[in-house]
Amino acid sequence: MNRAILIPLILLACGCASSPAGRSAGTELPVSEQAPLDTAQQRAKVHTELGTLYYQAGNTGVAIQEAKLALQSDAGYAPAHNLLGLIYLTLNEQGQAQASFEQAIKLAPGDPEIANNYGLFLCQGGREREAIDLFLSAARNPLYKTPTRPYTNAGLCSLRMKDEKTAEDYFRRAVTADGANVQAIYHLSNLAFRRGDLFNAKQYLGEVHTRMEPNAESLWLGLRIERKLGDRQAEAGYASQLRRKFAGTPEHQALMQGRFE
Repeated sequence: MNRAILIPLILLACGCASSPAGRSAGTELPVSEQAPLDTAQQRAKVHTELGTLYYQAGNTGVAIQEAKLALQSDAGYAPAHNLLGLIYLTLNEQGQAQASFEQAIKLAPGDPEIANNYGLFLCQGGREREAIDLFLSAARNPLYKTPTRPYTNAGLCSLRMKDEKTAEDYFRRAVTADGANVQAIYHLSNLAFRRGDLFNAKQYLGEVHTRMEPNAESLWLGLRIERKLGDRQAEAGYASQLRRKFAGTPEHQALMQGRFE
């Protein structure tokens, strides 16, 4: 099976930020980390931050309302356009998502958060190479606090292009930037398993399971690693957890049907 994303791609885009128009691209803090320029921008910032919280909680209706209130206060506040782009992307409103992201990046061409989030939109729309350029632009900004996210996204986008070697490089960079990035570590485990490097596959997966509760995907990967290694006791342990905790999942169904490849 090749369904392993472990954490939904969109969750890597939670920080909804940007920077003001007129600055050159390259080394800018997201606007959400800058002091508002005036009262209107302060109101826009508050509504955008509140909308972001609703978005992260899955309440997209209220999140949209807050983003629009932000734009009523300051129509040029790029983080609000960025937030709308994320919401519309979640709702699969591709045209509105594109318009929102394009407006955000026009207002803040050097903002790393917007570059990362617009990259998500492009990658999911089949424009992987353009997306990766944006991810790397965001990750290389020395003022950006979370380069692990765009590096991870660049890895996921490379997997979409079936370029596993490049994907592995990006996942390694993501882990270098943040050693607790379980999504990137999981994919390093999965890629090691796919190329037959069972020792590193097991090591990486063990690191994942020290940082998070096993889920269906990670248990399934662990089961197949141990099966290849010939450790029937460890394999049975993974199988037992999969049956007890994740019955009905695609991984459980594959186990019951004996589809291990």
